[in-house]
Amino acid sequence: MKKFWRKNWRHILFAAVCGVISGIILCPHVRVTKTTCDFQSAPLLVEQTTPRFGWQLQGRQGHGVMQSAYAIEVEDEAGHPVWQTGKVASDESQLISYAGEALQPLTAYRWRVRVWDAKGNESQWSAWSHFRMAPDSTWMDADWIGAISYADARMPEGRKFHGGELKKPEVRAAWEAVDSLAWRSILVRKEFTANKRIKEATAYVCGLGHYELSINGQKIGDGEFTPLWSDYDKTVYYNAFDVTEQLKKGANAVGVLLGNGFYNIADRARYRKLQIGFGPETLNLKLRIRYTDGSEELIQSDSTWLYALSPITFNTIYGGEDYDARLEQKGWDQPHFDASTWQPVVVQEAPKGRLRPQQAPPVKIMKRYGVQTVHKLTAEEVERASTQTKRTVDASALLLDMGQNLAGFPEITVSGERGQKITLLVAEATTDSNATQQRQTGRQHYYTYVLKGDKEERWHPRFSYYGFRYIQLEGAVLEGMENPEGLPVVKQINSCFVHSSAEEIASFESDSEVFNAAHRLIHNAVRSNMQAVWTDCPHREKLGWLEQVHLNGPGLLYNYDLTTYLRKVMRDIADAQRADGMIPTTAPNYVIFEGPGMDDFADSPEWSITCIMAPFMYYEAYGDDSLIREYYPVMRRWVDYLTSRAEGHLIDFGLGDWYDYGDFRAGFSRNTPIGLVASAHYYMAAHHLARAATMVGETADAAHYNALAEQIKEAFNACYLDPETNQYGTGSQCSNSLPLFLELVPSERREAVLQNLVADIEAHNTRLTTGDVGNRYLFQTLARNGLNELMCAMHNHWEAPGYGFQLQYGATTLTEQWDPRQGSSWNHFMMGQIDEWLFRSLLGIAPNAEGEGYRLMTIAPSPVGGLKWAKGSIRTLYGEVAVEWTNDNERFTLHVTIPANCHARIMMPGEEALHEVVAGTYTFTKNW
Repeated sequence: MKKFWRKNWRHILFAAVCGVISGIILCPHVRVTKTTCDFQSAPLLVEQTTPRFGWQLQGRQGHGVMQSAYAIEVEDEAGHPVWQTGKVASDESQLISYAGEALQPLTAYRWRVRVWDAKGNESQWSAWSHFRMAPDSTWMDADWIGAISYADARMPEGRKFHGGELKKPEVRAAWEAVDSLAWRSILVRKEFTANKRIKEATAYVCGLGHYELSINGQKIGDGEFTPLWSDYDKTVYYNAFDVTEQLKKGANAVGVLLGNGFYNIADRARYRKLQIGFGPETLNLKLRIRYTDGSEELIQSDSTWLYALSPITFNTIYGGEDYDARLEQKGWDQPHFDASTWQPVVVQEAPKGRLRPQQAPPVKIMKRYGVQTVHKLTAEEVERASTQTKRTVDASALLLDMGQNLAGFPEITVSGERGQKITLLVAEATTDSNATQQRQTGRQHYYTYVLKGDKEERWHPRFSYYGFRYIQLEGAVLEGMENPEGLPVVKQINSCFVHSSAEEIASFESDSEVFNAAHRLIHNAVRSNMQAVWTDCPHREKLGWLEQVHLNGPGLLYNYDLTTYLRKVMRDIADAQRADGMIPTTAPNYVIFEGPGMDDFADSPEWSITCIMAPFMYYEAYGDDSLIREYYPVMRRWVDYLTSRAEGHLIDFGLGDWYDYGDFRAGFSRNTPIGLVASAHYYMAAHHLARAATMVGETADAAHYNALAEQIKEAFNACYLDPETNQYGTGSQCSNSLPLFLELVPSERREAVLQNLVADIEAHNTRLTTGDVGNRYLFQTLARNGLNELMCAMHNHWEAPGYGFQLQYGATTLTEQWDPRQGSSWNHFMMGQIDEWLFRSLLGIAPNAEGEGYRLMTIAPSPVGGLKWAKGSIRTLYGEVAVEWTNDNERFTLHVTIPANCHARIMMPGEEALHEVVAGTYTFTKNW
């Protein structure tokens, strides 16, 4: 197909389709935009020795450009060329690997590119783009410093401290013996003098669990919860910052605030899902200063640094945070500060994990929401709420509805007297006494702030967050309220939406209120759970349950730029893999589930298969096979592990179709045999592994795993297919859709099995019975077999199970269960698989599955359910793809924009013929 397009695109471009296509826009002039190095703009930590370049193209009037050649120039910081390609005849504009002189660690480079279009017109050079190579591992040799050593902290080792284990007297005693200094937030500082004129300065820093860096009183970067979470025994991330502008000739000071995060979860009275102690807070920092005279100086963490306790008197990722502003030390991170009361740091043991540059996007405050409504609790409500919430509610309590459920923390601007304390409780639900309710999401979680007594004080937590919509404010009044007791006055309060800053790249809208709302609910839930990892929920667990990644993967890839984020997810998975090849259900694997009733939560193939499916979804979306190549050994070891547990080529363990739907309490699969679901995923894993083996050149492996897949298929059909009824398993929707999706069904029985699936859906009044796992296979089986009308009927309504039902109860994020009144969380995205259908089927946008990504795409919209219109777009590596269609029941009109340097196959509804086009803007019409 690739050769066909490259040979014939000129003929395709000028083809006419009898009045169907109109308005092709072409521009002979081309310019280069959005240059990237390893998918990043001006990165400071390029780890690969052969980074890959990419760019987008634009014509003078937008689209219509096709590339025929390019030239790249790369120079070192002195302006000496290190790679000049000359004119290369190629239409590739992404994933161009560097092939020049060896790139040196810590060295900055700049590069530019120019292109030629299909008519031979030459563009101007792009603007210079910059990148800097990461240091090698031997250079990152600064001391790890903090307030107390790991040995003196006496932290219990292990990852089994959760649930009933925490109630054991010997476990409680072990955690109570931990030195309190191990979990106390500290400030670390260093002064130095720069006696020369500074040319440039770069800080390389890792503070565990999390840190905030400041130089000369100015916070560096806008990240929260930095660096990203990891398995600290395997991987520890560090960040790099250009701090040239923050330094000055003369006296300078570096300050770092440290907090616990997942590195250290302390045992306190507040909520915790688990406890773990990788070590006490610790800092590793190296500041490289280069002067204009050519000399260099290194400022690094060592025994000469000083520390003091910070104003954060308590912090834990699960339980909240306390801040005493009276303990602030003004100017602590500036030069000439009196640090005579500070203590020398302790040089600590280094974490076990390998230091790696963080390349995934940081977590940030991405949006703020103000107060929507205010309710003052009555005396009766205060008394009742104290009983319901198992804490004494203050008589001053105010309930603030912020209007949006989200992951984050409150932010206040307040004035009052020194020593007055404000308490902030957050929750996504309320009691019938109008108090915040955390019973099902982890209590107690709250924040306290003690005022220092300045005219106006502004604060938000640094090292803890929660999933919430409501804020319960105690010990203060809002500005404008009566205040006979002289309480602090909160002049402004916001809820801060905190999540990964990975770019949102899509839009969707239709005349279906349900579909629009479903997309919005899913987006807010995904963003709430898009932290350092994709969490299951932003309150109760905050763990990286893996099944969401691949079951929602296509929808995630439509909506967000995951070029670097998914790479981090795969590193988490590789770090979590055990010696026998088993991959746990969560990564990073902070807690080990084991024992009766827990083993299935530890090891479920529908979760672990993300190690294989995520790299293939990445390959389909971006045309990049690097994850398949890098993690092939991980994939192979995991499939071999499954084989070690198989009997007769089938497996029977795990969670199955978790949270399937019926007249029962959701949980373990009830409608579908667990062994059927597990063995189907075993087949999928072997099948994809064989394909991966071929791609990486492991021909013997390819033959072995192809044979294994066929053996699993034969055993699966022998065990689960009833030859008389053509039903799989119990005949449930998951039982039949999963083998249909995976093409496990013998060809002569396929239509009968499909009709059994349709009959079951109709028997349930066009409602689903699938769960977390089965949803995607059900949705896509219908879509890929031309049953989009049935798919639409299944979802375009206001009943349960369905997305519309949740709106009736005020949901602003996707809830854990179809009936939000039954679930314990109102902020999960595991049921969000409809997003894939909205983009792939309703709009009809699909990348080429064989490595082209969106260089070659299909546009095949499905106007269904009486919908009059739908529109949406995605920003691919090559530019924006936009689709808009209208349907007035007599005439169907489709508007399509294909980005520069791309090809598309357009399929109108009800037609089999393809309209083959290249970059441009097109209109297609069809009479019904």
